Amino acid sequence: MKIFDDIARLSGRGMACMLVTAVEKTGAGPVEAGKKMIVCEDGQASGTVGGGALEFHAREKCKELMGTRQNLLEKYFLNEGEVIEGARTLPMVCGGTVTLFYEYIGPDAYVYLFGAGHVGQATVNVLKTMNYHVTVIDERTPVIDAFEGADRKVNSSFVDFIRKEGIREGSFVLVCTPSHKYDYNVIEEIIELGLKPAYIGMLCSLEKLADFMKRIKERFGDVDLSNFYSPVGLDTGGGSPEEIAVSICAEIMVVKNGKSGHRHMRPGEYK
Repeated sequence: MKIFDDIARLSGRGMACMLVTAVEKTGAGPVEAGKKMIVCEDGQASGTVGGGALEFHAREKCKELMGTRQNLLEKYFLNEGEVIEGARTLPMVCGGTVTLFYEYIGPDAYVYLFGAGHVGQATVNVLKTMNYHVTVIDERTPVIDAFEGADRKVNSSFVDFIRKEGIREGSFVLVCTPSHKYDYNVIEEIIELGLKPAYIGMLCSLEKLADFMKRIKERFGDVDLSNFYSPVGLDTGGGSPEEIAVSICAEIMVVKNGKSGHRHMRPGEYK
């Protein structure tokens, strides 16, 4: 079935979509139960759930649900000007009802990993046990070639990647490049371009953090860094790449799931 081929193609490119299925129909209406449609992140669609106001509403609902990655079961009454309990009335004259199931298909979160070193590799080993889409970026060709487990590997300078592709809004960024200079450049570029990841974690010492905060203050003045976590990770103890990776992944999960009360490594909230 072509629609499932399209879903596989989108998944292979790390793109999310909504699958809409007509699961029930009573009376007259433009679609039979079982018909399907997918709506992509860019609004393009394939398949159909009947056309007209029903399909227009379904596409708009997909855009809404895509941002929250939620599923939904919703019933529609296809008779303008009338109301029945438990259904949303649409401007149609068919007179029947149709129930649509909206299903999010895609990653739970997108992660950008700047730096393909030991901590980066250990972090991806943990992240990919879950439904995360991970892009790793490094300009060192032998290092990026040897990296395993990422959904996408990009052999590029760190700043060039951001300038060319940007960062998804609401994504998670981990900065662990081989140089303090590159770490700073990545975060400064994100700030400069006004990008809005949900999380920016930087692997560093408190001394390096103090230097970084001074530099940010001098360049940008007062800037909202409430999404900035450095030193990165929860305070779990342990200093091996694997232990640090668990700490980082736990912190990403805390932020993604909106939890609080955990002891982070960062010394406080950055405003």
